[in-house]
Amino acid sequence: MTRTDDPESASYQDSAAERALGTAGVAKRSAGAAESRSANRLWWDADADEYQAEHGEFLGDADFVWCPEGLREERAGLLGEVRGRRVLEIGCGAASCARWLAARGAEAVGLDISAGMLRHATRAAERSGVSVPLVQASADQLPFATGSFDLACSAFGGVPFVADVGRTFGEVARVLRPGGRWVFAVTHPMRWIFPDDPGPTGLTATNSYFDRTPYLEVDEDDRATYVEHHRTLGDFVRAIDAAGLHLTDLVEPEWPAGHTQVWGQWSPLRGRLFPGTAIFVCDR
Repeated sequence: MTRTDDPESASYQDSAAERALGTAGVAKRSAGAAESRSANRLWWDADADEYQAEHGEFLGDADFVWCPEGLREERAGLLGEVRGRRVLEIGCGAASCARWLAARGAEAVGLDISAGMLRHATRAAERSGVSVPLVQASADQLPFATGSFDLACSAFGGVPFVADVGRTFGEVARVLRPGGRWVFAVTHPMRWIFPDDPGPTGLTATNSYFDRTPYLEVDEDDRATYVEHHRTLGDFVRAIDAAGLHLTDLVEPEWPAGHTQVWGQWSPLRGRLFPGTAIFVCDR
């Protein structure tokens, strides 16, 4: 899922990944496809152990959690019937969603840019007894034949980290069979208006919603160590349409009563007031 530590905020603390990559601060500039791929492959390799230690229990070894709000595919049913369907999880991380799908009769494949994350997927397969094929590749360069899958999904994986979301959606549309479905969850675009802070500071708008400059962390030589791209809701809708896909639903999960867990900038305080996640349901 999305990175939430902000070096410009009071709550920021160096992580193991930042120390390993020599992160020195934040840059406001563009980042192309190659730089985005390189930075995020290195970032998630370096952060995999810490990320799984912090969030692995919440995500489970074979569970399908769409977002920090805790919405599960078992209840939401956004993918429809999965038994007997060939499903691609894009940005799978430790592939808990792909294993959940496999346990329900799907032919699931997990794809991630990070070898570090895929190592955790292998370990989780050993623990759970459920294995799926794993592929290391970027979301905007899918190494699969046209019409290979019935369904594709991404729970905070891949989509925020590619420079060209239109190319990514085009690749997804290409590998989907006619009648296929693409469902992806991202940080709700309106969250970019606010600081990444789960407390009161995170309730005051400080950034322009219309500023598409990506969020970059860089080392002392201005090499990107982390890149995340912002799109407005309209940007996503237009990219979906341009890829030949049809947006059938946009789910904005409400913060559930009794859910007290803080995940980065997601918290009960903010969740009561505005959405933290947007889930797009698209048909080909």
